[in-house]
Amino acid sequence: MFQGAVALSLDAKGRLAIPARHRDALTPDGAPLVMTVHPHRCLLVYPLTAWEPIREKITSLPGMDQATLSFKRMLVGFAQEETLDAAGRVLVAQSLRQFAALDKQVWLVGQGTHFELWSDAGWQKQQEAMLALVDNPLPAGLENFVL
Repeated sequence: MFQGAVALSLDAKGRLAIPARHRDALTPDGAPLVMTVHPHRCLLVYPLTAWEPIREKITSLPGMDQATLSFKRMLVGFAQEETLDAAGRVLVAQSLRQFAALDKQVWLVGQGTHFELWSDAGWQKQQEAMLALVDNPLPAGLENFVL
């Protein structure tokens, strides 16, 4: 289970040091992890075993609808398998860094089965948007949700 948000830094080569507490779950037995893009201009970081069923669902979608094709191109087309180096770092491909506008400061945000990787500016913008929702009614299905 991936949870929490942590500020991290990309090094000059575009590598990200994955926090030690998440390495075994993210890359069990040295398996690769998968990074791809999200329409909100962040990256998604999945253990390979969690990504594979998602990829299968996406690739099995009908291919004649333009919106579906765009969705496939985005999520599957940008997907990259990467392995951690001996220091627990993963290379974030230039195309992914560019898509998400990642600079030196980034945020790794747990989402249960995966992480989101945000630029500092993107994460700050998301936090502002989340706070703006406080005065709005909860989404359908969460009306009776209590913390």
